[in-house]
Amino acid sequence: MKKVGILTSLMVLGMASVAMASEGAAAAGGLTIPLICIAAALSVGLAALGCGIGMGSACEGACLGTARNPEASGKLTVTMILGMALIESLTIYGLVISLILLYANPLMG
Repeated sequence: MKKVGILTSLMVLGMASVAMASEGAAAAGGLTIPLICIAAALSVGLAALGCGIGMGSACEGACLGTARNPEASGKLTVTMILGMALIESLTIYGLVISLILLYANPLMG
């Protein structure tokens, strides 16, 4: 799972850097805006995909732990909810990156 997160991060950062580095694309056919839109879509989509996989794995682990030791369900539930909140914050970071690419981009003007 760690490899998927690292790969997702590298893909999003790689696509964002390509979109931001294409200064001459506006004069050479206007590819700047489509690349920025693709980078924004990938930042949200891949972040949501990775976080969905992580949440499923966390929920599976908590359910398996509760099934094996029902007395520890309270501690497992608190830990799972805290972990899911942290995982969800990563999706929000992807959304923030896409909003920055779409609305605060100096190449758009």
